[in-house]
Parts: sequence; structure tokens; C-alpha cells
Amino acid sequence: MNLIIEQGNTATKIAVFDHERMLVSSVYENLGESDLISLFEKYPFVNGILSTVSEFDDKLIAFLESHLNVFYCLDEHLQLPIDILYDTPKTLGKDRVAAVVAANFLQPNKNVLVIDAGTAITYDVVESSGCFIGGNISPGMTTRFRALNQFTKRLPMVVEREDIPFLGTSTESAILGGVVNGIIYEMDGYITDLRCKYPDLFVFLTGGHSFYFERRLKNSIFAAINLVLIGLNRIIEYNVENQ
Repeated sequence: MNLIIEQGNTATKIAVFDHERMLVSSVYENLGESDLISLFEKYPFVNGILSTVSEFDDKLIAFLESHLNVFYCLDEHLQLPIDILYDTPKTLGKDRVAAVVAANFLQPNKNVLVIDAGTAITYDVVESSGCFIGGNISPGMTTRFRALNQFTKRLPMVVEREDIPFLGTSTESAILGGVVNGIIYEMDGYITDLRCKYPDLFVFLTGGHSFYFERRLKNSIFAAINLVLIGLNRIIEYNVENQ
């Protein structure tokens, strides 16, 4: 079995895979050693991988190395089943890497756009040849709400709602409409323009706000909340196969 640990900006996700099949996933606000011990008591892990947006935790790595037969830290040196055509691979977000690996694995020989709607919104393209050619980074929905509140003197802090006006009739509804509709136009714009170059483009939408935007987009997309976890597991399987 494979243990997947993804440390993000706000929480840590854990997933358990039996080869390519995900058995369970969970989210921890503060992952501790006791949590890991409980997992190892429950599952017979053999392989594991750690992906983090921050610096590697030496204590956590030591624990995992001592409890796993094979353990990987996802960095720019780890072998990948795709080619990364990025000028600064060391600064490339590990979640972005894992997501495009998963997209290429789930839709092989297709041109794929991955939209990850989280704290930031990322747009990444992997071509049918298996080459990640790059992408863009934009502020996420909550980030935009907070920015309007924190960098102005009078605008209130707003959170997402189901009913979004096209044009606001109050300051709060104007912020809601501006932020949410702005993101929708942004996402649809990327999809439409990329489909001019790649008519067969397959679009994955992932991240914490994926299902919020899935039903609001005009273009056809496939929501896959666990795309990053699937990609991290694929990286384990690829490296084990090629040892």
C-alpha cells in the first residue's frame, strides 16, 4: 500500500492507495506523529511520498523513512512520468506537478488543461506528447475577497454564496458578482482560447472550490477533487517500477 501526504497552504491531506486504487482520504489541520502512528497501525504501508508547499520537516521525514520500505520527497530531482518544460523547475509548485501527472495518467495521449481552484487558481497545460509546457497563477476566490477587504478602507469581508448576481445592487453583492463572475470569465476564457489551439482539449477542474465553479462554467469540464493525490500516487508507482 502507498501512503500519500500532501501538505498544502491551509491543511494536510492524507490518502491511502492500494496500487492505483484510492481506499481512503482525510484532511488534518495539524498532522502529528500520533496521527501517523495510528495510520501505520491500521494499514500495511510499503511506499510513501511527501509533497509540501513549505520547507521539508526533517522530523517527519525521519519518521517516514524509518517506517516505509520506499519513501520519496517530491522535489525537482525526482523522476516523473512526464517531461517538465519549465524554466524554473525548482520553484514549480508540487501540487501543480502532481496534478498534471495525474491528468496525463487519466487522459493519456490527450492535450489537457488542469485548473486548480484553491488559495490560488492555477492553469496548467500538458500536451498529448506528455510534456508540461507551463501555465499561469491567479488569486483564488477567498484570496480575492480578503484582498478587497484588507487593501481598502471600507469594503467588507465577503464569503461565497450560491446565488451570485450578474450585477450587484449593494456593495456586498457587487463584490460577490465581481469576484465570482470574474473567475468564471477567466476560466471560460482560458478554456475557449486553448481549444483554438487544441480542439481536443480535455479540462480537469480540481481544488477546494472545484465543485463550486463546475456547474457555473459554460465550457465542458471534469471535476476531480483528488487529482493531486492521484498524481502523487502515480509518481510513487512510476518510481517503484523504474528502480
